[in-house]
Amino acid sequence: MTFKRLEIGIFFRLLGLLALLYGAVYYVNQASYVPVLFAGLLLIALVLELARYVTRSNKELASFILAVKYRDFSQHFNEAHTNPSLKQLHEAFNQINNTFRQLSAEKEAQFTYLQTVLELIDTGIISYDAEGRVEWVNESFKQTLELPYLHNIHALQKRHAVLYDAIMQLAPGSPVVVKLTVEQKAMQLLLSATAFKLHGRSFTLIAFKNVSHALDETETEAWQKLLRVMTHEIMNSVAPIASLADTLRRHVRLEKEKATEPFSYDPDLLDDVEEGIRIIQHRSEGLLNFAQVYRNFSKITTPLLTTIYVQELFNSIQALLTRQLTEQHTELLISVQPPDLLLQADSRLMEQVLINLILNAAHAVQNRPHPQIQLLARMGEKEQVVLEVLDNGTGIPADLLDSIFIPFFTTHSNGSGIGLSLAKQIMHLHKGSIQVQSIEGVGSVFRLEFQATADNKLPKA
Repeated sequence: MTFKRLEIGIFFRLLGLLALLYGAVYYVNQASYVPVLFAGLLLIALVLELARYVTRSNKELASFILAVKYRDFSQHFNEAHTNPSLKQLHEAFNQINNTFRQLSAEKEAQFTYLQTVLELIDTGIISYDAEGRVEWVNESFKQTLELPYLHNIHALQKRHAVLYDAIMQLAPGSPVVVKLTVEQKAMQLLLSATAFKLHGRSFTLIAFKNVSHALDETETEAWQKLLRVMTHEIMNSVAPIASLADTLRRHVRLEKEKATEPFSYDPDLLDDVEEGIRIIQHRSEGLLNFAQVYRNFSKITTPLLTTIYVQELFNSIQALLTRQLTEQHTELLISVQPPDLLLQADSRLMEQVLINLILNAAHAVQNRPHPQIQLLARMGEKEQVVLEVLDNGTGIPADLLDSIFIPFFTTHSNGSGIGLSLAKQIMHLHKGSIQVQSIEGVGSVFRLEFQATADNKLPKA
């Protein structure tokens, strides 16, 4: 319809031009130059109007294309009060603008939705170009690494050199686990990378997740399975030895009581045999008791969670250990901030964990000037309860820090090596974590962190 109207308009305008030309030729032959001049002016005006009429759709199209070039879809072309020949064209332009506006709104909504999702997940994500310029980073990345901002990936080298080296050597499709310490908190990060191109630029996308808790749970579960088998085999193997040793010892004692002088045997030899059997029996029973104790603890699968006043928990532990620590001339200091701090935990298991940590600390501060142990409780930055056992003891060598939570590993001559591994197991059952920091010659800090809950603190009156 638009083209038909355009053709009709051109036809009538050309018809008018021909009429004017005919009139001009007629008056030239009549030697009447005034009408010729008038006809010539009309011809010029009609030619200009024809050119405008023919090219106005091109101008409208050029204006629309220019707006599209600059992504300006806010234009509105008048459909009601325009030339009938352009009405259909304006309707098409408006429909295209509406479509692009809708697509732009949907794209923006999708981007906002994706950005919101990426901000909420607990996986750190960062994207940077070939020059190292950071294009995007989410809050989880900043919070995990305690970085308020990061403009260039190379700036990470000053803050976390180990992580930076791992990222630089990370190959797409080959995840790696990196051990990192951030603000005195040890963690293990699972790094993965992917590379892509966008608008001719090369980008690298790095994602990491703190898998410390998951790896610890897997490790603890593996140790528990292994130790359950070991304790079972130990008890099955040692129980007959202990029983046989007891029987032999009773037989030897009975024979000694029946014997009369002169002896038909060497008394010293028989005494040595009895003592050897006694030692075998004693050590076998000790090993059985040890295996039984660990087996009983390893059966703990679900803690009995109750609301605990941390101050009362600390007071109870202090009452239990005051006499022993006083005999060792060791000072125990307690601090709970705020005083009404609450904890959702199994009180019996928590007492066991804290007592083990304090006794280990007491061993570490022996023969130290002014031996001191601190038992602290506070709220963490993320509203989680944090319990700490600090000492000014001898510290733990750096090469042993990764081994102290392994079952049966101990640096004490009379230690069993299960205290810290059980503490770790109990903290995992509480969905928490246990961490250690230690400097040789300065002391150690064992930190227990629990999940944040709404009941950690009593409401104010």
